[in-house]
Amino acid sequence: MKYLLLIYIDPDLAQALPAEEYDALMRGCLRHADTLQAQGTLLMSQRLQPVERARTLRTRATQARVTDGPFAETRELLAGFNLIEAVDAEDAMRIARQFPWSAYGSIEVRPVDDLDAERVRLGA
Repeated sequence: MKYLLLIYIDPDLAQALPAEEYDALMRGCLRHADTLQAQGTLLMSQRLQPVERARTLRTRATQARVTDGPFAETRELLAGFNLIEAVDAEDAMRIARQFPWSAYGSIEVRPVDDLDAERVRLGA
């Protein structure tokens, strides 16, 4: 089963890290991601650009509106994601715990629905 690990970072906690410590954490994450990818566990992984570069599209009653930045006002910002293959939710959580970022925000572990099954259901 596929799971999306959504990496949220508290900018204050991340900025408090000395540059050398952040770089060491990131190098470790990249090495770990390479290992998971070689095992077939990690299907895709990306870091997102800063939230200041984001734009949000919202359509209400046929009126489209684009605003800068994310919609939600929150301390933690979506910083990246990992798409993984795991046996079950516990296995997905075990994999999430191997990344250090929950100490600087949180990692949301969410099952991914099978869009192909939805296509079949809808006859699309």
